Amino acid sequence: MSQDNQQAELQTIVNAIRTLAENCQGNNIALLALLRQLEGLHQEIRDGLFQASLPDNRQALYTLLRDIESQGGWPYIERMRLQALLVNVEAAHRDNHNADKKKISEGATTPESHNGEATVMKD
Repeated sequence: MSQDNQQAELQTIVNAIRTLAENCQGNNIALLALLRQLEGLHQEIRDGLFQASLPDNRQALYTLLRDIESQGGWPYIERMRLQALLVNVEAAHRDNHNADKKKISEGATTPESHNGEATVMKD
């Protein structure tokens, strides 16, 4: 397969994955499954086909390493850090808490209402 055909086929695949991700927008479980599949595919290609195609002499390996460096470096799939995820959780918690406060100040009752009395929750 020619280099141009490979690039065109790869772009088609990238577009399909992007469309799939956009269709999953708002569904974090589906997006997580997609990320897991991409990570698994990355590992499968790296550990199988790529390693099997590595050069068997120093000069060819050096040439490959120069090409990797000049073409953008080693491909890497970064995992989301737990701290970044927690920032999102904390922000959502604050938003929910502020919405609850607004409802209470407007006279709405909280889910903890009993016999017409509202239980006010404090931080």
